[in-house]
Amino acid sequence: MQRFGGWSRCWRLLRSSCEGAASPPCRSYSALPPQGCGSFGLLFDIDGVLVRGGTPIPAAKRVFRKLVDRRGRYQVPVVFVTNAGNCMRDTKAEHLSQLLEVEVSPDQVVLSHSPLRVFSNFHQKHVLVSGQGPVEDVAHNLGFEDVVTMDTLREAYPVLDMVDQSRRPKDPVPPTRGLRPIEAVVLFGEPVRWETNLQLIVDVLLTNGDPDRPWSTARQPHIPVLACNMDLLWMAEAKNPRFGHGMFLVCLENLYQKVTGRQLQYEALIGKPSVVTYNYAELLIRQQAEKLGWSGPVKRLYAIGDNLMSDVYGANLYNQYLQARRQRRADGGGPAGAANVSPAELGGAADVNGSEAELPEACSSILVCTGVYSRDQQEAHSGTERHVYHGHRDFRFDPGLTRPSFLVHDVEEALELVFQQEGRPLE
Repeated sequence: MQRFGGWSRCWRLLRSSCEGAASPPCRSYSALPPQGCGSFGLLFDIDGVLVRGGTPIPAAKRVFRKLVDRRGRYQVPVVFVTNAGNCMRDTKAEHLSQLLEVEVSPDQVVLSHSPLRVFSNFHQKHVLVSGQGPVEDVAHNLGFEDVVTMDTLREAYPVLDMVDQSRRPKDPVPPTRGLRPIEAVVLFGEPVRWETNLQLIVDVLLTNGDPDRPWSTARQPHIPVLACNMDLLWMAEAKNPRFGHGMFLVCLENLYQKVTGRQLQYEALIGKPSVVTYNYAELLIRQQAEKLGWSGPVKRLYAIGDNLMSDVYGANLYNQYLQARRQRRADGGGPAGAANVSPAELGGAADVNGSEAELPEACSSILVCTGVYSRDQQEAHSGTERHVYHGHRDFRFDPGLTRPSFLVHDVEEALELVFQQEGRPLE
């Protein structure tokens, strides 16, 4: 992976690539790979690539009309990889089907929390879940058997949530209803009431899972924390990006450190850009290829996204992981580990997809200009060497991993580029 001397050079290259991508006339692709001879799969981000909030991007509908045959059957393996996580997979699949006007199966959807299915060592623990939407149902669907929500915790310990005066208990104060000690915390996504969740999570961490006890700031390590979705920002209908769950994690990390003088530690960081998410998505790509009757392995993945620090960084990090695994295997060093990929970046359980021989040869990142990535904003930074790092605290900053393999205007141009790379006929 090529590395850069500074952010200004990186942004100049991105800007020139984006300008060059927008200049040729947009062509359409008509010939899709016949069944049995394909060798690539597609990973689509959703927000900023296919939709903006609840509105589909026009190019997305055109793309998916061409990716399916007359019976509505996909002609290449397609998986949707999003850092959203406030719903069930089937709900997201149904919503995508309506927006894109093609059939999307739940087996084609990877939400930020989907890889938690492989964290079976936590499934029987008493876990506290944070987020919004049907978090309890989501947790049970992932395999967690003993779940407590923030609302349940708040009701059991009525004097803990004191920021909003209107929600404080009135006289007389109701008695505490003790719960079994919490053994792990699972953070699915940004909650509605940040102050309540921040307070109660800190309470749980500083009391070894029993918030009826006094804080112990000397207790190390704290009970395990598993966090999904590290996106600092995401793109909806507004002209500017909105705060994501990564912003909530920043608040939690800083509060914990301010109180204890120590860093909050994560058992796992899941969702893009972690390797475990891409490994899980590749497993679903392989399953899609089998359903299509493809006899050979899926050799190449193309990950299409709009966010440099999650989509591009994640795809490039996964590609780096794949190359390291291939090199270790060629050198006879065995399958374990990958050079230049930290335990945090692996996500906690990276090896989820079976035989190493079946892993793809490469994963290419394609950045579109219809979401978080803005050419105008990047131009503003192009004259300076310093740029604000939006990635997670536990992920190293490597400017080389923020450079996309390809930069195009929208998802339609992205698919045109993929078929050119694969040598498929174009009109």
